[in-house]
Amino acid sequence: MQQMGRDRNLEPRRAGVVVSPIVGETAAADRVIQYVRRLILEGRLGPGQRLPPERTLVADIGVSRTSVRAGLQALAAKGILFIRHGSGTFVADGPPVLDSEPLRFLAALHGFTRREMFEARRALEVGAAGLAAEHAKGQDLAAISDEVTEMFASVDDPQTFLGHDVRFHHAIAAASGNPIVASIVEMVTRASLSRELRWKMQQASPATQHDLRVAADMHRRIYHAIRDRDRPRAEREMSDHLLASEREQDADRPMDAAVAPAPRP
Repeated sequence: MQQMGRDRNLEPRRAGVVVSPIVGETAAADRVIQYVRRLILEGRLGPGQRLPPERTLVADIGVSRTSVRAGLQALAAKGILFIRHGSGTFVADGPPVLDSEPLRFLAALHGFTRREMFEARRALEVGAAGLAAEHAKGQDLAAISDEVTEMFASVDDPQTFLGHDVRFHHAIAAASGNPIVASIVEMVTRASLSRELRWKMQQASPATQHDLRVAADMHRRIYHAIRDRDRPRAEREMSDHLLASEREQDADRPMDAAVAPAPRP
């Protein structure tokens, strides 16, 4: 209880220095993060399991309820936890989600070009498509097929189309059966979305609708190859699709233009 009081006052003194409330809040939230991570590393919490209630964490860690919530929110933002309102907080049970913000920051700092991002995507996603052709389960194929169907249904709504396009690639990565591949592909594809691409996709015109139908058809061919368990064809179709996307962006701006990272979809 004494520790909780210190956390509420948020003015601990160290070596004669008054720590600001913001620093105190951050330090307390970090304690929550480290506590939950330790529970996971020690095997006391596993995928899909529910965390103890907030009041229990407050008592066990010795911080305020506000600090507990801040720490849990930070872990949820990184894909380690998910918060289900009315039910509690749970350890994520799907493929691990890597935070794409560091890569987007590096892209802005070092000026990654679109060519470099597309090269990275081809290196990852062509292999992921091949693995998906070998390992995809029924529910994986259904998820990929659903996104193709939704792409055809949204050719007159570029922003919605783009969302299904991104989820299509994530569904293929998940179908690879390799959670490491799935996580890295998701991180790179998020980081590679440029603001100029988003702007172009939002331009509703007959020409844009035609282009989106062509793109949807390319995605359908990738899906058919994966469904047919044809690994070489799946890899070839994915490579052709990414090369076509790269050429399309080349037509808008010189390829040496640096990637401008877009907001997370």
